[in-house]
Amino acid sequence: MSIQHPLSPIQTGAAVRLVDIRRAWGSAVALGGVSFTVAAGTFCVLLGPSGCGKTTCLRIVAGLDQATGGRVEIGGRDVTALPPAERGVAMVFQSYALFPHLSVAENIVFGLKARSVPAAERGRRLERAVEILGISALLQRRPGQLSGGQQQRVALGRAIVAEAPVCLMDEPLSNLDAQLRADMRREILALQRRLGITMLYVTHDQTEAMGMADQVILLRGGRIEQDAAPADLYATPATRFAASFVGTPPMNLFSLPGETAVVGVRPEDMRLGDAGLPASVIHAEYLGADTILSCDLAGQTCLARLPGRVRLEAGTPVLLDFDRNTLHRFDADTGTRLS
Repeated sequence: MSIQHPLSPIQTGAAVRLVDIRRAWGSAVALGGVSFTVAAGTFCVLLGPSGCGKTTCLRIVAGLDQATGGRVEIGGRDVTALPPAERGVAMVFQSYALFPHLSVAENIVFGLKARSVPAAERGRRLERAVEILGISALLQRRPGQLSGGQQQRVALGRAIVAEAPVCLMDEPLSNLDAQLRADMRREILALQRRLGITMLYVTHDQTEAMGMADQVILLRGGRIEQDAAPADLYATPATRFAASFVGTPPMNLFSLPGETAVVGVRPEDMRLGDAGLPASVIHAEYLGADTILSCDLAGQTCLARLPGRVRLEAGTPVLLDFDRNTLHRFDADTGTRLS
């Protein structure tokens, strides 16, 4: 199934703004003053490792958790004290949260029925969601009769029928296999473009962030490490952490003679040459389109991503070279980027 989208969106998203959001449980701080703005109609990814505060941030936007400080605005309204039902958001959970005893159709319209939306209106919204997602053949099935991808589409259907200007997604693809995740990434992005909604999407997977987002907010330890477009996050990481977290394989970070700062160079910018830094091969990992070469460089591991198949045995001496214009420099103490 694929989601087709027209040139103009079906509805309009709403801007989301967080101002100095804090969340703590006693001495445990989950969010230490998070501020950002997501423009209407933007696909924004909250990215970061486990425990960085991204899901807490999403739950505070949804109203499922209350901040201990700060303000949440949706569509220009201060919604900090409003319950979830009055915020104009829909949410897709990691577990999909489907009712096993209800049919697909009943699951999709459950929230509308709970809010006493008239039957005719429920039917109209259901028909529209089914047409967008292509799941008309599944309407009478129970969740237990569905594959993971089909359950994901039902959860998306429930978000669509809410007709909310903001959709929140918490690691929605983590339960799917690799191929289905790739397919669903494309479908979710097409869905967001078709509906014209604002989407906040939580993940620890940088591939999802880089492939889907208009805006990436990278979190670490309850604070924003960088807020940027994916291309900028990759090309000009603001900190050592951002440099090491984004990129596959991650950026090499090491000290070079004559450099007082920490120097970074991406594996894809490394090459084997007749001149360069002397190193020895640790391992060559062939991935089909390219080879990841792990080398010992003055006692530090250095990765080089080389095109095609490179056959080198462990212990083979090599010379690693790179264009000096591809270097990134970071303060050795603070980790911040140096110009």
